[in-house]
Amino acid sequence: MFRLLFDKEIYTEVVQKKIPEARRFLWIGTADIKDMYIHKSGSMVPFLELLSELIRKKVQIRLIHAKEPGPAFRDDFDKYPLLFSGLERVLCPRVHFKTVIIDGKIAYSGSANLTGAGMGAKNEANRNFETGFLTDDIALVEPLMNQFDQLWAGIPCKKCGRKEFCKDRPV
Repeated sequence: MFRLLFDKEIYTEVVQKKIPEARRFLWIGTADIKDMYIHKSGSMVPFLELLSELIRKKVQIRLIHAKEPGPAFRDDFDKYPLLFSGLERVLCPRVHFKTVIIDGKIAYSGSANLTGAGMGAKNEANRNFETGFLTDDIALVEPLMNQFDQLWAGIPCKKCGRKEFCKDRPV
């Protein structure tokens, strides 16, 4: 499967359909992260609630992002104690890729940051114009996983010229 996604399709296909199906692991890479809200049981709830539910189901979640989220995200984060120890996180100021990897079988990659405007959760008048693809083709999923995993492992950190802005890597 290879699907090109635009605008709200990213939210519908990735956030609403695929991410909740994660059973083993969920990796998210994004430059920007904000207090995104999602539809659940007829109301809007923080995306972090979904992540907390996945952690409760023993799904391993890793998040790489480029900058600290704002106060609204932090306030939402504090409402879900499972995130404190269950959400693994690395801050890397050089990250600009936007990737979601689910169980090593499905991947999204595209322009959308993990924000309501980026992922399409906002209404039509306020969301960004975004493009990405969703695939289960291992020839595409594997290199996306490799990029994420190498950064997670800190492989590029030794030669990085932006170490002074990086709080998570001691290299």
